[in-house]
Amino acid sequence: MLKFWMAPGGLHVEPAETRDAKDLARIHGQSFYRGWPTADFESFLADRTTPAYVACDARRRIAGFALIRIAADEAELLTIAVEPRGRGKGLGRALMDAVFADLMLSPARRMFLEVDEQNSAAIKLYEKLGFATISSRKGYYARPDGSAATALVMAAPIG
Repeated sequence: MLKFWMAPGGLHVEPAETRDAKDLARIHGQSFYRGWPTADFESFLADRTTPAYVACDARRRIAGFALIRIAADEAELLTIAVEPRGRGKGLGRALMDAVFADLMLSPARRMFLEVDEQNSAAIKLYEKLGFATISSRKGYYARPDGSAATALVMAAPIG
């Protein structure tokens, strides 16, 4: 069954494939201080418990992705990233909408995520999607200057 969700800018969202690992690692590296290596993405993409979704054009040029983990009746957003030139255009929202739509077909009933407390754009998006802060983790994210950022732990119901 082909899964396909619409996204802004003539893009669409579809499930990621193992061949996408290099693009996901590149976009992740553009988005976070400590990007993950291609090998990590290859492992995630080969595991059915860690589905990923890509926002791409008709030629399958990937502009963003979301990676989740499903365990029993819970899901966790492991990471989401959009290329710098595609940010602020609704791709993150389109990716999250696809994730939630697909999770409706799974046993997962609640999604969790961690987000840097200073990432106001992401927090605003997550709150619009129904996420609420349930706790925090001090020193969770490393910063380039050697300091550590606090992560907000957020949760939202699925469905």
